[in-house]
Amino acid sequence: MNDITMKLQADKYIKTALEEDITSEDISTCSVMPEPRAGAVDLIAKQDGVIAGLYVFARVFELLDPASRTEFFVSDGDRVKKGQTLAVVHADIRVLLSGERTALNYLQRMSGIATYTREVAKLLEGSRTTLLDTRKTTPNNRIFEKYAVRMGGGSNHRFNLSDGVMLKDNHIAAAGGVAKAVKMAKEYASFVHRIEVETEDLDMVREAVEAGADIIMLDNMDHETMAEAIKIIDGRAKTECSGNVTKENIAKLADLGVDYISSGALTHSAPILDISMKHLRQED
Repeated sequence: MNDITMKLQADKYIKTALEEDITSEDISTCSVMPEPRAGAVDLIAKQDGVIAGLYVFARVFELLDPASRTEFFVSDGDRVKKGQTLAVVHADIRVLLSGERTALNYLQRMSGIATYTREVAKLLEGSRTTLLDTRKTTPNNRIFEKYAVRMGGGSNHRFNLSDGVMLKDNHIAAAGGVAKAVKMAKEYASFVHRIEVETEDLDMVREAVEAGADIIMLDNMDHETMAEAIKIIDGRAKTECSGNVTKENIAKLADLGVDYISSGALTHSAPILDISMKHLRQED
């Protein structure tokens, strides 16, 4: 997914987030600012990290007031430093106050994912392995979270269930075995879709190879078993390592030489990056 696609889909989700936060009115803001008044506020990093989600941040204010304007001093994917001013938002002060939390929630979450992803990707530098995310994303935030992974230097696995065939343990059980599942997938899916099979032991690896799987996932195997599985596959399929992969253990997997390592932690366990809006002021 690229930034154009993200922008195309973002508005409906941002509007829903705003509606969640403002069901009828912003009572606090209406109390202290009953009339429109032009203002500005600074966006400031409170931690070192990688920024992602600047468009989404600005779009929150634009949806509340099309006249709002954001001056950015950084771009998505940039490293930022604690105390650095990242942007200035110009808008009706009521808009700045009402949109602040929603805008920051997106930016902090996306920047946290980008920062964590950059740290994990750095551990794979010099290897032939591509770092992938998963579908373990926050409901209705997948477009934002997968975009943030890319800004951090990772790559996207399937965006959704329509993107490709992945035969996991329950699909295999439903079909009656690896060979049957792959055969049925080849008969049903378009030729443009590659078929990936999740395997849990060496017998399943052998079955997947013989059935003609395009990608074989080595799921929750120990290091020795994965090394043996790669020998069995012997280049006849792409290989993916998966299962509880985190920043703490991914370096131990780099020497395997798998094509891909997928990590749900990129999206489900990344802490937010602390960012704040400060120095609200009136403008003429």
